[in-house]
Amino acid sequence: MDYSDENAVQFHGDEEIIEVIDLNETEQNPDDLADEFEDVDVGETEDGDDEQDDWDTDDEMEQEKEQDDSELTFSKHTGSVFCVSLDPATNSLAVTGGEDDKAYVWRVSDGEVLFECTGHKDSVTSVLFSHDSSLVATGDMSGLIKVWKVETKQEVWSFEVGDLEWMEWHPCAPVLLAGMADGNVWMWKIPGGDCKTLQGPGCQSTSGKVLPDGKRAVVGYEDGNVRLWDLKQGNATHVIKGHDGHQGALTCLACNKDGSLVLTGSVDGRAKLINTATGKVLGVFSVDGAKAKASQEDAEETNSVESVGFCNVLPLIAVAYLYGTLAIYDLSSQVLRHKCQHQAGIVKLQWEESSSVVSTCSLDGAVRLWDARSGTMVSEYRGHQAEILDFTLNREASMAVTASGDHQAKVFCLQRPDR
Repeated sequence: MDYSDENAVQFHGDEEIIEVIDLNETEQNPDDLADEFEDVDVGETEDGDDEQDDWDTDDEMEQEKEQDDSELTFSKHTGSVFCVSLDPATNSLAVTGGEDDKAYVWRVSDGEVLFECTGHKDSVTSVLFSHDSSLVATGDMSGLIKVWKVETKQEVWSFEVGDLEWMEWHPCAPVLLAGMADGNVWMWKIPGGDCKTLQGPGCQSTSGKVLPDGKRAVVGYEDGNVRLWDLKQGNATHVIKGHDGHQGALTCLACNKDGSLVLTGSVDGRAKLINTATGKVLGVFSVDGAKAKASQEDAEETNSVESVGFCNVLPLIAVAYLYGTLAIYDLSSQVLRHKCQHQAGIVKLQWEESSSVVSTCSLDGAVRLWDARSGTMVSEYRGHQAEILDFTLNREASMAVTASGDHQAKVFCLQRPDR
């Protein structure tokens, strides 16, 4: 710092300058400077807060770094934990998959391993319980998919396909769907193995979702197109492409409770609302029009949509962006209600089943709960020393289970004043 500048040293409060010391007035020795500092009032701000609170000591910074709000830490993985799922029947079991080519089924109450899902040859990137929690599917990047019976802890089925992109259980039958890098979607009856293939357009199938009626699925592709499939007939009933489609790969999909509407998100920075009966695009959402580039080659520079979701109790949708914005839109008017800013990119969002609270996990290692009515943060939970790569809530939204790049999964007890 150049101390010859007349107003060189400034002490800032929250919004004000407390005092400016002119170092050019006289030649001062250290004792004089000490006296000068004694006159600076750093005791109270206008808010009545102790100004000294803004000055973190090394100990305080270390405590902040080590803050752990979790109830339990699962530490069996020896690499990044990529994915986590809770059993839907009781919400008492979790399955996690990781970079160490392993998946574990464990109890969320005490972290005890029920069984290890062995035999994978690459990072386990998809783990899911079936609708009745009787089966758990694990899939790795090489395309090896295994299904395990939870009761017996035994593998009951396995299949090897091309590079696996996503996996999804049917909502009311032991049927497993999986999307491939070649664009095809495979559908198997488990454990018999009866198989059907939904032929893709020759480019990567990046995301997929079975609709609640169990008869249709929506699948997104790398070329920005969206296909609605009739699962029984095995044909596409609607193809959303061209101007109606996205200008870049799809990243995420969600449907509303009755399956009449689908939200799609893409690297092009847009989310689209689609009527599943007609295939018509009802709305396009972009948090920053300037960043939503029109050309596919510019897609990586845009504010990619990372996660989308519908609120069950109010006509609201949420769109989470790579640059850290959680946008809440009114579904009826399609007006932006709130922008909830995060300090790091958002990985995933999840609405609570029976409230207007939406939770997010992000690259800064925190889980946050947001009230979508007001756009304010309800609470924040920390404990991971690296990014959170996946998370899920239990049915009552009283617990979050997270998967992180710090090789750990954690269980957080979510407390709210209204519960």
